[in-house]
Amino acid sequence: MSKQQQEPKGEKGLTVVAADRPALALAADLASRVAPNVERYLLRGLEGSDNTRLAYSADLRSYEAYCELHQFAPWPAALETLASYVAHLADVGRKLATINRHLAAIEKNHQLLGLPSAINAPALDVLRKGVAREIGKKQKQAPAFSVPHLKRTIDRLNLSRPDGLRARALLLLGFAGAFRRSELVDINLEHLEMVHDATDEVLVITLPKSKANQAGEVEQKIIFYGENPAYCPIGAYNAWIAQLGGRTEGPLFVSLKRSRPGEPGKPTDKRLADRRVNLLVKEHLGAKYSAHSLRVSFITTSKLAGQSNDFIKNQTKQKTDAMISRYTRLDDIIKYNAGRSLGL
Repeated sequence: MSKQQQEPKGEKGLTVVAADRPALALAADLASRVAPNVERYLLRGLEGSDNTRLAYSADLRSYEAYCELHQFAPWPAALETLASYVAHLADVGRKLATINRHLAAIEKNHQLLGLPSAINAPALDVLRKGVAREIGKKQKQAPAFSVPHLKRTIDRLNLSRPDGLRARALLLLGFAGAFRRSELVDINLEHLEMVHDATDEVLVITLPKSKANQAGEVEQKIIFYGENPAYCPIGAYNAWIAQLGGRTEGPLFVSLKRSRPGEPGKPTDKRLADRRVNLLVKEHLGAKYSAHSLRVSFITTSKLAGQSNDFIKNQTKQKTDAMISRYTRLDDIIKYNAGRSLGL
């Protein structure tokens, strides 16, 4: 296919991955026969999560710019084009995980365009293995923090200010609920409910949608009272919502408006951006940590406390034990080693 024969582009020249593409071409023979409602559901099934779509969109812009520069036809991508692009990404220092995500975006767009794809060609697989050996397979993973470190962080917060109260609630709820940052910022006040049973009172947070739950099935996380009021997630939550002016609906975590730099700031009605969660974690817990550290720290702390994978999955909503193992940070081979328990 020549460049003049390429598939139609979006408003800015980008092949459309998301739902604004006017027609789904999952396959050429199917596209001409499906009813509009079938087409809509097929497209929704291919889209993935909002965050994935955003990442894919940026990756496709990069890929199409590369093809434009080198006069390659991007759709359908020839094997030689894909190989050249992979080598380019490796040469400019992209991580293996980033390269694989770019290829996944290109593969997804081929599906949406109803075009054959060379992504899984054996020769490209060999090239990817070579890149993996060259740049290394190990991805940089968010480290886990310890509970004492979290407590020291909470102790340093200025709880006379709204930003301090927000930070405490965000850190404690994020950790105790094993939240992804996208889940944290998506929480609305109407998603939270105090529930009493015969022995306990807990905060139930209902997630209408999450990264692993795109179908919108009911998914809940449970937050328990802490033994020490200074580090109690429910107490931190109550103190923060008292700053929201009596609102009972809308986002739980919101941005703060300051008239001048250094002022405490007043809560707005604007939902906090998930990238801001990452910055807040780094600001308070330390630069080496990220928002994902809230989740992996819950898993690591729970494993060290002897909790079963089933109990952990009830909070994280992960589907397999393999994912629990992947998220457990027990990298210190001296501190965390079965050799300590041999009884010698």
